[in-house]
Amino acid sequence: MPDEPVVLYEERDSLAIITLNRPEKMNTLNDAVIQGMADAIDAATESAAVRAVVLRGAGRTFTAGYDLNPGAGSRPTPRQYGAPEVEQRPGAWDPVRDYQFMGHNMKRFMKLWECPKPVIAQLHGYVLGGGTDLILCADLIFMAEDAIIGYPPSRVYGTPTTMMWVYRLGLEHAKQFLLSGDQIDAETALRIGLVSKVFPLDQLSAETEKYAMRYQHIPANQLALNKMLINQAYENMGLRTTQMFGTLFDGITRHTEEALRWREQFGEIGFRPTISRRDAPFQDYGERPR
Repeated sequence: MPDEPVVLYEERDSLAIITLNRPEKMNTLNDAVIQGMADAIDAATESAAVRAVVLRGAGRTFTAGYDLNPGAGSRPTPRQYGAPEVEQRPGAWDPVRDYQFMGHNMKRFMKLWECPKPVIAQLHGYVLGGGTDLILCADLIFMAEDAIIGYPPSRVYGTPTTMMWVYRLGLEHAKQFLLSGDQIDAETALRIGLVSKVFPLDQLSAETEKYAMRYQHIPANQLALNKMLINQAYENMGLRTTQMFGTLFDGITRHTEEALRWREQFGEIGFRPTISRRDAPFQDYGERPR
C-alpha cells in the first residue's frame, strides 16, 4: 500500500524482524529505505527484549540494488552533507560530496556489523549491486534455494562500498565474482561459504526465525563480546581502509567516460534495455533474465 512505510519493524518473541517494504520497486534502495533500515537496527539494538535480528524483503525479491531509475530522488544536494555551496558547471563532479554521500550509505549498512546482536539476512529472489553491500554486513546469510546474489555493477558503474566480498570469500572467489559481475546461485553460494544455509523458499522464513530464536538462550553480553571479537579480527586486516577506497573508487567508476556514456543510454533506449544490454554477454555464465 502507498501509505505503508518503506521499512517495517516488528518485535516478536526474542526477535526483531526488519522488512524492506518497497515491493513495487523490487525493494530498490533509496535514502528512505536505507535510513529506515538503519533506524530499525538502532531500535533493535536498544530493545532489551530483542536477542537477534532478521532482515528480509517484502514481495518477490530481497532487493535489486540501488534505485538507478532517472528521477529516483536518491542523489545528494550540496547542502545535505555540508559541502560548500559552489555553483556546479554542467557535467562537473564533486568527489568529496560523492564520497560523503556514498560513505553515509556505507556507514548505515555497517550498522548490521556494529549491532551487538546477531543479524541474519534472509534472502529470496535477487540480491544485486548495492544490496550486496548491505547483506554482506550481516553476521549470517540464509538463502532460498532459487535465489541469486551478484554485483553486476562490476561490469560498469560501480565498486562495492562495504567491500565485504574479499573478507567473506577470500582472494580467488572475490576476484571470480567481482571482476566479472557473474551471478551466484544458492548452491554455489553455499559451496564457497558466502551463505550459511539454503532452504526451499516456502521454508525459508520459518527456518530462519527458528534458528535465530536459539540466541535467546545465550547471555546478551556473551553474544556481543563474541561478535565484537570476531569482527575485530577483520578490522585488524584493514577492513575500514578497504571500505574507504571502495567508496572512493565507486564514485570514480561512475564518472568515467564509459560510465557516463552508459548512463546516457537510460534516456536514449530506456532503463531496462540499458541494463539488459550490459548483462547480455554474460548470459552464458549462469545469468538469469530479470
